[in-house]
Amino acid sequence: MGPHIFVDETKERGLVLAAVAMDQHRLVAARQAVARLTLPGQRSIHFCKERDDRRRAILAALRGLDIAVVLYDATDYRDHRIAREVCLRALITDAAKVAAERVVLELDESRRNADVRILNVEMRLAGVAGQMRYDHLRAHEDGLLSLPDALAWSWARGGEWRATIRPMVSEIRRV
Repeated sequence: MGPHIFVDETKERGLVLAAVAMDQHRLVAARQAVARLTLPGQRSIHFCKERDDRRRAILAALRGLDIAVVLYDATDYRDHRIAREVCLRALITDAAKVAAERVVLELDESRRNADVRILNVEMRLAGVAGQMRYDHLRAHEDGLLSLPDALAWSWARGGEWRATIRPMVSEIRRV
């Protein structure tokens, strides 16, 4: 029973993809923690729309979760489409190495077909087709997608925000 990996990206200053890996036995507690952070009337936490005090509280709560974070930095690519492809290839290679069971990507309808093509090819090349699965979901369909959303936003924002999440980031991969 390998980890689940939750994925989102930012294109604010070039593409950075955040991947948050979590062991399956921690998923329920993590979802409960995120649900407690979600305000009444919110379907999900969308970090760029939160106030700074809420952002700080959310990041403090994330530090208490047992997560492994890898940032895939494709900021050298001008074309976001190519940058995303490169990130997804690296992501699947890494996910195969840790025997991930599932990869959950925040749904971007405009990229879904291209993602499916890339993911299927990379899973086959990594030898994990039929063992690892992936899903494209909207943020409100799995609250744990708020984790990579918050981390990607914070990293791209820089300054205080980047410094706050830096201890949670186990690796930054320039792709």
